[in-house]
Amino acid sequence: MTVESLRARFEALLEVSESIAAHESLPALLRALLPSLARLLSFAGVGLILYDAGRRVSKLHFLESSLPHRFPAEFEFTAEQSPTVSVLETGQPFYCPDLRSETRYPVLMRMLRESGIRSYCVVPLFTKRRQLGSLAFGSLEENAYCGDEIEFMGQVARQVAVAVENTLNFEAAARMQRELACERDRLKLLLQVNNAVVAHLDTESLFRAISGSLRRMLNVELASLTLWDPESNQLRRHAFDLEGSHHFAGQDPLVPIEGTPPGEAFSTRAPVLMKGRELESASYPFVRHLISHGYRSVCAVPLISAGRVLGTLNVASRREDMEPDEVALLAQVAGQVAIALDNAAAYSRIAELNARLAEEKLYLQDEIRGNYFFEEIVGRSAAITAVLRQVETVAPSDSTVLICGETGTGKELIARAIHKLSSRRQNAFVKVNCAAIPTGLLESELFGHEKGAFTGAVAQRIGRFELAHRGTIFLDEVGDIPLELQPKLLRVLQEREFERLGSGRTIRVDVRLVSATNADLLRMVEDKKFRADLYYRLNVFPIVVPPLRDRAEDIPLLVSYFAQQYATRMGKEISVIPSEAMEHLVRYPWPGNIRELQNVVERAVILSSGPALKVPREILPAKPEPSPTAGSLEEVERNHILQVLRETNWVLSGPNGAAARLGLKRPTLQFRMKKLGIARPG
Repeated sequence: MTVESLRARFEALLEVSESIAAHESLPALLRALLPSLARLLSFAGVGLILYDAGRRVSKLHFLESSLPHRFPAEFEFTAEQSPTVSVLETGQPFYCPDLRSETRYPVLMRMLRESGIRSYCVVPLFTKRRQLGSLAFGSLEENAYCGDEIEFMGQVARQVAVAVENTLNFEAAARMQRELACERDRLKLLLQVNNAVVAHLDTESLFRAISGSLRRMLNVELASLTLWDPESNQLRRHAFDLEGSHHFAGQDPLVPIEGTPPGEAFSTRAPVLMKGRELESASYPFVRHLISHGYRSVCAVPLISAGRVLGTLNVASRREDMEPDEVALLAQVAGQVAIALDNAAAYSRIAELNARLAEEKLYLQDEIRGNYFFEEIVGRSAAITAVLRQVETVAPSDSTVLICGETGTGKELIARAIHKLSSRRQNAFVKVNCAAIPTGLLESELFGHEKGAFTGAVAQRIGRFELAHRGTIFLDEVGDIPLELQPKLLRVLQEREFERLGSGRTIRVDVRLVSATNADLLRMVEDKKFRADLYYRLNVFPIVVPPLRDRAEDIPLLVSYFAQQYATRMGKEISVIPSEAMEHLVRYPWPGNIRELQNVVERAVILSSGPALKVPREILPAKPEPSPTAGSLEEVERNHILQVLRETNWVLSGPNGAAARLGLKRPTLQFRMKKLGIARPG
C-alpha cells in the first residue's frame, strides 16, 4: 500500500471521528461519512444493522443506496437469516465476493441479487461493553474488495460503533427521561386526586377538583362522571367538564346501558375505548353530538369499590390516538374516585342515621317525660308517702339506690321518679331487665361487644352502660345477674370503667345506678349466690316499696285511675264504680300487686258496656282470703298461683295464660314457681 493510500485512509478515519462529534443522529452521521468512504471504497450501498439480543433479530436501521432496492424500512432478519450474529460472535468480517455462488442466508442473498449487488461485505459493530450489530457494504462488481479494504471497513466500523453506542445510550436516556416525566405527571395527578378525595365529600365538588388536571394530563377536552340511577335503571350524568365549562346545555342527563361507551363499561366492568369507525357508527345522540363537534375518541372506565360498580368516569378527545397507558391512568384515577364516592355515600348514610338516632332519642326522652311523672305514683297512704319522701331525699345525690319489693309493686316507677328528680334528668334513663335476658347475652347487653367477639357478633354493639352515659341505668331483677358477671359490674360501680367484649380498650362512663329486686339479696349472699361486696355497693340507699295489701286505702284511687286511663284509650266512659265491686277489690289480697290490679281493671273496662265498671265474679275468687300474716304470706301466694294455674290449664304465656292473669311476666312467674316449689303434676 502506497504512502498516499495510507494518508487517504487516515484522513478518512479522521473525518469519521470529526463527524461522530458533530452528529447525534445515526442516519445524519452515515450520510456525512459516505463521501469520504466513497473516495476509498467502491460501493453501491451502505447499511447499518442493529442487533436485538433479547429477541435474537437483526433490524435494518439505515440504508443508503444509489440503486433501487427491495429492502423495506426497518426490515428484520432472524439470527439465522443474516450474517450479523455470526460476525458478532467471531469478531471477523463476512465477505461474499460473488453472490451468485453463495448458498448461505438465502433470503438476504436473494434480496441483494434482486437489487443488483454482486459482492457483499459485513463487518461487526461492537464495543467493550456491548454487541451492537453490523455495517454492510454492497458493490455492483464481483470480488470488489481486497483484504486491505476489508480491514479499512473494520477500522471505520470500530469508530462508528462508538457513535452507535453513544446514540443508543442517548436515546435510552431521553426515553427514560420522558418516562420519568410521564410518571411524575401521573403521580402528581394521583396525588391531586387523593387530596381531593380527602377534602371533598360532595360528588360534584370532588369532580370539579380533579377534572382540570385529568384533562391536562390525558390531553383531552371533555371529562364527565356518570353514576347508577336505580330508579331509572340507567346511568345519570352527575358532573361535566368541557374545557373548563361545567355545563353542556340541551343534553339528556340519563345515559342508557345499551349502545353507549359508559353503559358498556358499566356492564362489562372494564374500560371501553371507542374511536374511528366504531365511534362514528354509534347511534346515541350525545355521541353523535360529540362527533359533530370534532371528537374522534371516547373512553369510559368503571368506578368499582368493594366489588360494586358505582358508575363510570369518561373522557373524550378530538385526537384518535389515545394510548393504552392513558387508559390505564384513567382507570387508576377511577379507582380512587370510586373509593371517594363510596366514602361520600357512607358519610351521607351515617349523617342520616345520626340525625335519625338524635330524633329518636329526643322522641324517647319526650315520651319518658310525658308518660312518667312523679304524680303517676298514685296513692295517699302512709306507706307510699314514706317511700316518696325517701325518693325526694336520695334523688338529688348520685348515690346508688336499691329498690326492694314484690313483683308488680311499681319499682320501675320509683326508679324513674328518682331519675326525674335528679340532676341527670336531661339525659337518658336506660332500663335493663336482667331476668329477661339469657345469661350468655347479658354481658354483651350491658357492656357491648366488638365485631367478631363471638359467634354471631356480625357488627359492633354499644352496651347499655355506654347508652346511659351521664344518665341513669336501671337494673331490674338485679339478683338474676350471674356470679361470673358480678365482678365486672362491681368494677363499673367502683372505677366507672369497663371493656367491651372482644376489646382491650377501656371505656369510661359516668352513670348513676338504680337497681331493683324482689329477691332477698342478703339471704343470697349468705347462700353464696350473690357477692357480698356487690350487695353492699348496691345497698347504699335501700328503698322498700310496700305490697298493695299493705296500702289497701290506695286501692280505690288506683282503680279509679286505671279505669279512666283504659276507658279513654278504648273510647269508653266509666263514671261509676259500684261499691260492691270496690269492696270486693279492696278485700282481695293482690299477690300480683299493682300489676295484677291494673290487668284486672283493664279486663273489667273491656267487659263494661255502660258507665258503670263491671267486675265479673270470675275475675277474682268469690270468697277472698283474709289478709295473711307474715308467717302465712308465702303459703297464700303459693295457693293463689296454683289456683290460677289450674284455671288456665297450666298455660303460662299468652293473653289468657297464668302470667297475664296474675299480672306478671312469664320469667317472673317461673321464678316464683321455682321458689315456691310449684311444679306441674305429671
